[in-house]
Amino acid sequence: MRKPEDFDHFDDYLSALAADLNRYTDVPGNVLEHIVRRDGSCMWLYTFGDIPEWTGNDTTDRRLAEEICRDCPVQEMCLELELRQSGPFTTGVWGALSEQDRRSLYLVWRDRRDGIQGGDHE
Repeated sequence: MRKPEDFDHFDDYLSALAADLNRYTDVPGNVLEHIVRRDGSCMWLYTFGDIPEWTGNDTTDRRLAEEICRDCPVQEMCLELELRQSGPFTTGVWGALSEQDRRSLYLVWRDRRDGIQGGDHE
């Protein structure tokens, strides 16, 4: 999965990531959910009782998410699932992104799905 440090501007990262997620457009939500629950690195943490402590601080939670999700094989599917299910009301950490980052991504992702390039929804 792409990393923010690979881009000069965070907005460019979000645009590229939203474009990458297009590959999951036709995958049914129940299929995504099954794969994420089965293969997600974080799901194994919760299964074995090693639940991470989220602080509510965006920078701290972003680092924790990066650590947990670093080698997760389903990061993009996880992110796609959360954007579909929760939209702008997303909470927690999904797809190695903090809440704030996912909310920013959601606007770009939604505009791509709606076929609007650079539209401004609120």
